Amino acid sequence: MDSYLYNIVERETVCEMLESFHECVRLPVQLIDFHGKILESYGEPSRYCKIIEKYTSEDDSCEKLHINASKRAIELGETYIFSCHANLNHIVFPLVNQNTLFGSIIVGPFLMDAPDSTLVLGLDKRFHMSTTALLDLYEELDSIIIIPSKMVTHISRLLYFLFSDLITEGKRKLADNRNKLVQQSRINESIQNLKNSPQGQETPYPMDLERELITKVKIGNKDEAKAILNDLLGYVFFAEGNSLDVVKNRAIELCSLLSRAAIEGGATSDSIFRINNQFLMSQSSIRTLDELCYRLQETVETFTECVFNYIPSKNNDIIKKAIQYISQNFASSITLKDVADHVHLNPAYFSTIFKQSTGSSFKEYLNMVRIEESKRLLTNTNYSVIDISVATGFEDQSYFSKVFKKYTGLTPKQYR
Repeated sequence: MDSYLYNIVERETVCEMLESFHECVRLPVQLIDFHGKILESYGEPSRYCKIIEKYTSEDDSCEKLHINASKRAIELGETYIFSCHANLNHIVFPLVNQNTLFGSIIVGPFLMDAPDSTLVLGLDKRFHMSTTALLDLYEELDSIIIIPSKMVTHISRLLYFLFSDLITEGKRKLADNRNKLVQQSRINESIQNLKNSPQGQETPYPMDLERELITKVKIGNKDEAKAILNDLLGYVFFAEGNSLDVVKNRAIELCSLLSRAAIEGGATSDSIFRINNQFLMSQSSIRTLDELCYRLQETVETFTECVFNYIPSKNNDIIKKAIQYISQNFASSITLKDVADHVHLNPAYFSTIFKQSTGSSFKEYLNMVRIEESKRLLTNTNYSVIDISVATGFEDQSYFSKVFKKYTGLTPKQYR
């Protein structure tokens, strides 16, 4: 009877993929179902494993081991390299649909170093093996393929790239889990940095980070916005503890601030209000801090991306690339030609489509980005006005003051 997995993936397609993968990497490849039973197999089975299987119990079975490794791979959001109970290496890629494991692809066994007697030491006690069986294992050691660790990494990546699109929903789930782990790692790093600050020194709420986050959302810098968000979340956990309700309240406040920033950056108010409302409605179903943090990060990403939504689709990629270049280089003396060269366009033509797409000339947009950064520096640092003007790309202080007043209605000193 065919496995239920074949209701999700086409058997002929997956078999062709497995066979091609095996022929390329020259390692045994198996497709297993959610019980660990082998559905398809390519490559000669290891005689070493056959000897071990005779002595394994249900708790030590390969089926159970492979399923446990598959679940670990789901948690990590990627392929998982593991050592089995026989001290041999394998790679597993889980096949997931709607948060459910339907099967996995197992690559191996293999070794990453030349085998010696230590590989089988202890197996006799663990599996109560006979002396004859141990001698047979020693004889079979040379038949196990040795793959350098660097090559194992490449094979693992290839496995992910080849099979991640097999089940679209599964790919999204694995990507979410991987992104959540990355986010939690960065939040923990931020918390650790705060813990390492001088003892007894009170750490006030980092308003400068909050304002910088708002600036990054306004100018559409998604990667830096996410990094700053995680630093802010680290502070909240450090200062407020792990209270879900407290963090929810902070998240709602921050979401409100960022929604206004996105609108000021050019996003349409109806789309931002809809995203904000979706985030508020999701709060009742969120049960863990990890889930809350990831949902907030997704919302920040969406706000930032919405800043580009008013750009006509014909020129979206070009203008987005130009805006990202401006946001990364505004502090230097960049020119229209510099940005036009970056997107491989004639300066005159680029100037025209930039104005049509953003509603601002290149110079106006560049000044807006520089003024946003100067507002943050005026509020959160003791730098002199002339230092801030230079730091934000204005070489002339009087021109900086003139532009600043045009955009804010105040001089830099009055704003401070």
